[in-house]
Amino acid sequence: MMPSVDHKQLPRHVQVLVAGGGPVGLAAAVELGRRGVDCLVVEPRATVSRARPRCKTLNVRTMEHLRRWGLAERLRARAPLPAYWSQDVVFCTSLTGRELSRFTGVLGLAPEGDRFPEIGQQAPQYVLEEVLREAVEELAPSRLVLGSKVVGVAQDDDLVTVTVEDALGDRSLVTADYVIGCDGPRSVVRDQIGSRYLGGEALRPNFGMVFESPDLWKHVVHGPAVQYWVVNPTAPALVGPLNRTDTWWAIAFGVDRATGEREARNIIDAVAGRPVPAEVRSTDPWTARMQIVDRMRHGRVFLAGDAAHLNPPFGGHGLNTGIGDAVDLGWKLAAVLAGWGGADILDSYERERRPVQERVIREATANMRVLSTELLADNLDADDEAGAEARRAAGARIQETKTAEFHSLDLVLGLRVTTSPIVPSEPRDGGSARWTGARLPHVFLEDGRSLYDLLGDHLTLVTLGHGTPEEAILEAARLRNVPLTVVSLPESVSADYAKLLDARLVLVRPDHVVGWLGDEAPEDALALVDTLSGRARRGGAAHRGS
Repeated sequence: MMPSVDHKQLPRHVQVLVAGGGPVGLAAAVELGRRGVDCLVVEPRATVSRARPRCKTLNVRTMEHLRRWGLAERLRARAPLPAYWSQDVVFCTSLTGRELSRFTGVLGLAPEGDRFPEIGQQAPQYVLEEVLREAVEELAPSRLVLGSKVVGVAQDDDLVTVTVEDALGDRSLVTADYVIGCDGPRSVVRDQIGSRYLGGEALRPNFGMVFESPDLWKHVVHGPAVQYWVVNPTAPALVGPLNRTDTWWAIAFGVDRATGEREARNIIDAVAGRPVPAEVRSTDPWTARMQIVDRMRHGRVFLAGDAAHLNPPFGGHGLNTGIGDAVDLGWKLAAVLAGWGGADILDSYERERRPVQERVIREATANMRVLSTELLADNLDADDEAGAEARRAAGARIQETKTAEFHSLDLVLGLRVTTSPIVPSEPRDGGSARWTGARLPHVFLEDGRSLYDLLGDHLTLVTLGHGTPEEAILEAARLRNVPLTVVSLPESVSADYAKLLDARLVLVRPDHVVGWLGDEAPEDALALVDTLSGRARRGGAAHRGS
């Protein structure tokens, strides 16, 4: 294990410097470090703060990446809420009041056969950060410098020069082949490359807080749930447990900072539906933003995560989208630094990620249109027929307007790369256009292993059936020095899998995206390998970019 780096011992040069050691920056460092890239993460916080949980939903796709990094089980062991504990979201008038509606099997927390190898996980952001910090320190090429921040970025055709400042104001210069700005909404890197947010923000404020109430669970009448949407006029709110004993998070909708600080205890009582002993541990006023930068790259400098895009938290997509950015950019930078990736592979980063980010912003914004405040109605707690009718109407509206928020696996798993310089625009020599640029369909093997566990760290050729003519692809990869793993699925699954894909050969990228598929190697296998490795367009260095 390589310990965190003291500011006075900063290296003079690294291959990749990551500004910001939150989950996205750390994920980028893990992706790079596993591929042998010399990577330095610069993070102002010396320790991970547990005061604010921030993001709490790790979706199926993020858990698949954690599995690939060997970290999924470590994270689950640290998560205060085991996935089996609850897969429900409840809408109610209070924690002790009437139930209005319920969703089960939410947020990918329940298995669905072969569809994915890892279910989702509810965990505070700080748990993920702690696990990822450990992972970075365990990877010899990767290093953390804590208590310092990036304050300046300048570049030429060959290098990026980064100014790093410690807590005492002392500054040092570090050069890097590439820089990734993962330094959040107030990104210095974004400002330094002249990129800016486009979009808007919501008009309504929200007041977040964490509180402790050891007795609250005794009064909850709705059973375990990962979220409780409270619909009452005193405290329209969203609340959930951080553990199974005493700690909760809450968001009071339409409450500004001053009101929230003054009324926090009353909000807790209204959410509970009765007075309960409680102590507020932290507060976090915020307003939703729907923004994306005008460009995510300038030369050798890239933006990822909140430094590049912001969306409302409803649906739990923000952090997970940032992890997707880190994975995408991580393997592509590693390919270029290893010599097998060409200019197109870096150009593809924004081309592939921007449509994903824009769709996530649209979906999260749609989820925000109906919150507890929009569900308020008379008689929801009444014992008479008027109350029963009000609850039926509220339940119907909840099911109509909120299902997509809690059952979003088609968004999480169904995103497809449609315009990219490193994905052939048309399938070659047969194969289904449906799967080109999509996540490789998952399947468990007879021995219980996941297909994903067999895939390599670079490109993988999956062959389905004996005698599949793949030699031309293997030779093309050898001639271009492109690392290629070959996986032959056993007959017990290959026939059905080949029928699903309508192909017997599948080329898979490191991020599980199908790069190409067909029944036999294409006539020009070299051209295919050049496209997938980003070298189809001859000329130009890999560092070019807007």
